[in-house]
Amino acid sequence: SITISFRISLFCSNFVYKIYKFVENWIIERGMDAAVINEVFSGLFHVLYLAVILVTIFIVILDNRNPVKTMAWILVLFFLPVIGWFLYYFLGRSTRKERLITRKGYSRLSKRPVQAFQQQDTSFQWSELNRLGDFFYRVNSALLFSGNKVDVFTDGHTMLSELIRSIAQARHHIHLQFYIFEDDPMGRLLRDLLIDKVRQGVQVRLLYDDVGCWKVSPMFYDDMLCEGIEVQSFLKVRFPRFTSKVNYRNHRKIVVIDGKVGFIGGMNIAERYLHGLGWGKWRDTHVRITGKAVYGLQTAFLTDWYAMDRTLLTAAEFFPKIEDAGDSVAQIVTSHPVGEWHDMMQGIILGLTRARHYFYVQSPYFLPTDEVMNAFQIAALAGVDVRVMLPKRGDTFLAHKGSLSYMDDLLKAGVKVYLYRRGFLHSKMMVSDDEVASVGSVNMDFRSFEHNFEANAFFYDRPTVLRMKNIFLADQKDSLLLSSKVWGKRSRMNKATESIVRLFAPLL
Repeated sequence: SITISFRISLFCSNFVYKIYKFVENWIIERGMDAAVINEVFSGLFHVLYLAVILVTIFIVILDNRNPVKTMAWILVLFFLPVIGWFLYYFLGRSTRKERLITRKGYSRLSKRPVQAFQQQDTSFQWSELNRLGDFFYRVNSALLFSGNKVDVFTDGHTMLSELIRSIAQARHHIHLQFYIFEDDPMGRLLRDLLIDKVRQGVQVRLLYDDVGCWKVSPMFYDDMLCEGIEVQSFLKVRFPRFTSKVNYRNHRKIVVIDGKVGFIGGMNIAERYLHGLGWGKWRDTHVRITGKAVYGLQTAFLTDWYAMDRTLLTAAEFFPKIEDAGDSVAQIVTSHPVGEWHDMMQGIILGLTRARHYFYVQSPYFLPTDEVMNAFQIAALAGVDVRVMLPKRGDTFLAHKGSLSYMDDLLKAGVKVYLYRRGFLHSKMMVSDDEVASVGSVNMDFRSFEHNFEANAFFYDRPTVLRMKNIFLADQKDSLLLSSKVWGKRSRMNKATESIVRLFAPLL
């Protein structure tokens, strides 16, 4: 509908302009005053322009989205009509009714993982015991596997070292998917290793996000293509076909090696994940999984690969038989802006409302939807120990200011808010009741819930969950606990800035 509005307005503008020039020339030829016709056409132009803006606002309302988001777009269109119209055309349109892959194609892709899922003795018992796992299985088709080994990394050095070691041991294929894969010392080190593996006969596929890697020269990826690495950018933003997709980014960080070893978490391939920022270290969380849960990572990667390359890879070699490697119970959950449900957001709400003792969250940004915010408040008001940890200093001004605007609402409900002081906290982790924990790419914000392609690993075994809990408690020692009294004394300028930025939270 917005495309039709754009074409109609463009046609009308050209039509009006041609009439204007014809009449202007006719008047000049007869020696008449052109000032009158200028005023008439100026008025007509403003009427036409206003009509286009009003039609766009009407279309936004008819989308039946979250009222807060709808009002944010209306404000943008009203106060910044020209800029706002283009922002909505490129960033605001919904693609939730579209599909990346046909049901038949996905069924072929998940055939072998489903067989392995059905053959294990504990799968359906676990999904019945844990409502969150059962929810993701029903809504997201996320398979829940036992017998996994999980290694947790909380800094870039250990994660990169283990990633390099695992890639060096690859024998058949390496699949990598990152939001950011930069041309810096870290990126070039990994690139050279991948080139060595291709020369050894290993299949290598790399999927990076086009917007996340805008600053990277195409030559960096062309060098890999020339060496035999299959490289694809996700939803390449090129005028005019994909300009409307610029808002829908692939934020996932997934690596699958030989179909048996997988990595997932919050870390991208960039030097700052190793050395931090100029004012502090980069604190993040990533996991290495060995076991059948890797099937979920492989399915997520191959689905995205098919969406971009149109090649459906379903051979048994990508889903080899995997023996139990440990005692962890894991489930790989993906979310995306196409499809019927907001899987991850709804799962977080379910986790909050079912928590009985505690619910801990780490996130670099906190710009929640109304539904998620209500779930945090309800859980805290019901007596659950709810803790939210954010960085004391953000990496982007607007997102950080917007996040701080929600602190009053959290504190009033009894949520404990911690601000991490040792650097930038980029970890996306959740822990609850010693029963469930999650690590992945999902932030607590509108963008992750509604616009991005995301992936998280959920764990349901006590040892893994307790490890995540202890990581949170260790970070808590390096954090400042906010109090309502101290927070209320911040300057009026800060309060005003936070409130203004919050108006545009759904768009950040």
